[in-house]
Amino acid sequence: MSDIPRLVAWRRQLLDAHDRLRLALAAAQEAARASEDIPDASRDLLLFCHGFCAALDGHHRGEDALLFPAVVTQHPDAARIVTKLRQDHDMMATLLARFDVVVRSAEPPTALAQHLQGLAAIMESHFRFEERELEPLLDQLELHADPEEVIGPL
Repeated sequence: MSDIPRLVAWRRQLLDAHDRLRLALAAAQEAARASEDIPDASRDLLLFCHGFCAALDGHHRGEDALLFPAVVTQHPDAARIVTKLRQDHDMMATLLARFDVVVRSAEPPTALAQHLQGLAAIMESHFRFEERELEPLLDQLELHADPEEVIGPL
């Protein structure tokens, strides 16, 4: 048995993680906008963008590996919702991989900003769906795991 306390407010953890990811995306978007006027700002932009991408990918990996199996085990009727959420994760992973190529190819900041804008729209739609559909289930979820492994860094 783990040293993790039995009672974790998974709903709160999820909402906090989403808020942190929204802030990370906003920082990356701001870096892209600011880079348009700064010569050789690609290194700073690369750090913001890679930080956001790594955080979003880690969040989704934790959900796929730990959170979603627990939700389906305890709430089998949520399997359809979890399948949709996993499909969203796959789509966003593809978009993140494409974005990584754009970042590494030294595209102009405006191209990066456009990719981030598209990713932001999809991410926000996914987060809202996930929050709406899973929140009621998460308040009752029994999952003995480290919140950082399940949801991402706190």
